[in-house]
Amino acid sequence: MYRSSKKFMLTYVIIALNMIFYVYAAVLSADFVVINYHVIHDYGQYNYFVMNGWYWQLFTAMFVHANIVHLLGNMFFLLIFGLRAEELFAFKEYFAIYFLSGLAGNLLTLLFGPFMVSAGASGAIFGLFGACTIYIKRAVGQSIMGALLFSFFWLMMSSGGNVNNLAHFGGLVVGLLIGYALTSRRELRAVYEYGYAYP
Repeated sequence: MYRSSKKFMLTYVIIALNMIFYVYAAVLSADFVVINYHVIHDYGQYNYFVMNGWYWQLFTAMFVHANIVHLLGNMFFLLIFGLRAEELFAFKEYFAIYFLSGLAGNLLTLLFGPFMVSAGASGAIFGLFGACTIYIKRAVGQSIMGALLFSFFWLMMSSGGNVNNLAHFGGLVVGLLIGYALTSRRELRAVYEYGYAYP
């Protein structure tokens, strides 16, 4: 297992970036509770803009939230799963899980069509959740089926009106795949070291 340096914990850095951007968006909106639709339109993910070359919105949308409740809810779960991920994965692995999961969720969001507007870090957070869940299950020798069932049960519980289910699904699937790959690689490395130490 890995533990990030106490001087630099990626989870806290990402939370801080989300909060800083929310304050910036709130100033532009002249409203701290609900962010103006036009601000989300410009800094979140507006599929029409992305399809016409604004590819950077696929990344900035991970730091944009529609209102204070949306922000606090996402940051709460980011704190929980992020700190656990810091214990399980190296810095580069955590970074890859978070941003590749968020990117996958945002790419799937394009399937909603050109007039879809979305924002939020939940796709990336689902990725952390999926990676942690399957990693822990495999680390203790349990079947991955339990991890998959639990993951998709949580996915169903989080679905609802005005929820970007495609972003959640894409982030979760990528997180599960990366977590599985990392566990498999470490298991293979452990078998090799054991065979070398005890011929």
